[in-house]
Amino acid sequence: MQIKTKAIVLSAIKYQESSLIVKCFTQSDGLKSYFVRAAFATKSAKLGGAKIAYFQPMTLLEIEAVHKNKGTLEHFKEIKIATPYQTIPTDVVKSSILLFLAELLQTSIQEEEKNAAFFAFIETTLIWLDTHAHTANFHLVFLFETAKYLGFYPDVSEIDLPYFNTQEGQFSDTLAIGTLNEQETSLFKRGLNLQFDSDQKSFHVSERQQLLKIIIDYYAQHLSGFKHPKSLEVLKAVFS
Repeated sequence: MQIKTKAIVLSAIKYQESSLIVKCFTQSDGLKSYFVRAAFATKSAKLGGAKIAYFQPMTLLEIEAVHKNKGTLEHFKEIKIATPYQTIPTDVVKSSILLFLAELLQTSIQEEEKNAAFFAFIETTLIWLDTHAHTANFHLVFLFETAKYLGFYPDVSEIDLPYFNTQEGQFSDTLAIGTLNEQETSLFKRGLNLQFDSDQKSFHVSERQQLLKIIIDYYAQHLSGFKHPKSLEVLKAVFS
């Protein structure tokens, strides 16, 4: 079946000398993997002059593709940039954030099906990142919000309780195995209240890194097969 859809690049793995296997989160069909022959050529007649730069992490694309939906690699027919980034390519902090988020989404999105609301959220927030200067808390807010779409956002109905049980995803009045201590829980609560446009000085560097570790560990508890992103160390370095 031939389709036209928006797509967000999650990864591009080199295959043999000149080809790529590109994994995308598509608006129409959720996760899809594509085989791109001769991706390193300057131009590709079939892809309307697509360049290797089109397959950088979290690039927003508009594609025409053939989806056979048989569990095999699909094929692009045409590709173009849906929304060109203006600041991200030359901003080491923003590009590091995208590298981290792409890797995290690869291991987090496990249902190969359409999720239009999730796609719209990712697209909107990427454009926000590109058009705003103060982004120190962006990845933290993104992770909390993404947990809503993945089905394990914390139950905040009893947020006034002093401890957070990471296994149950809810607040508790008892400190036990699997719960954050009071200091960690307080930090976690502050994270839940963050917005994309929150004051960038809401957290000290050490607090931001501690909160990031807590969230990543929380993801690992709720997603089978979750892998800690290798780019996490890069992200820590740019915010240190």
